Amino acid sequence: MNMPIVQLLVLAGIAIFLILRLRSVLGTRDGFEKPKVPSSQGRRDDARRDFEVIEGGPDHDIVDHVPENSPAAEALAKMKRVEPSFSVSEFLSGARGAYEMILMGFERGDMDELRPFLADDVYDSFDGVVAARREQGLTVEAEFIGVRELSLADATFDESDGLAEITVKYVGELTSVVKDAEGEVIEGSPTAVKRQKDVWTFARNMGSDDPNWQLVATDE
Repeated sequence: MNMPIVQLLVLAGIAIFLILRLRSVLGTRDGFEKPKVPSSQGRRDDARRDFEVIEGGPDHDIVDHVPENSPAAEALAKMKRVEPSFSVSEFLSGARGAYEMILMGFERGDMDELRPFLADDVYDSFDGVVAARREQGLTVEAEFIGVRELSLADATFDESDGLAEITVKYVGELTSVVKDAEGEVIEGSPTAVKRQKDVWTFARNMGSDDPNWQLVATDE
């Protein structure tokens, strides 16, 4: 037998010996090793700690908009207890859209479309202004630019009847022109953007089937 063959046999024998030694130490393994499963007691302890952190912390859906522990924050928390699906952030998003809809409906004089969203006294006030403009032959041409600022100013909740009221401050931007019966501009400009500040209060009975909030008061 020549020398190269002898060397190969020796190396092969060493390799087989090493493989057998490794298997005896490490064992065999098919595929991926299953992860270590924590004990059920550990899972319960972790879940309890997570729950305590969530329950003990502030509700950011509330404290992101009003000071923690303020009367407004307490009122909003009571609203959520009566109606857990209520979201302050979603309410403010809807209030932003309602501002444009109501403001532009008033400018155009489309009071029938606004009727479901206005309390009776607010509707009567708006409708009186629209009727007076119509009697004088005045028309308004307005274009809504957007809401520059919006913030939650106050919130109250009457637990006896579930009535919730939320006050929102707006700073809106729009162009507005008032024309007389001859079409002559008597006020405003079609190009000048004016900034308008409003404070509106919306109300709703929490827990009721009607999801719509009504505008119950306006101020500046």
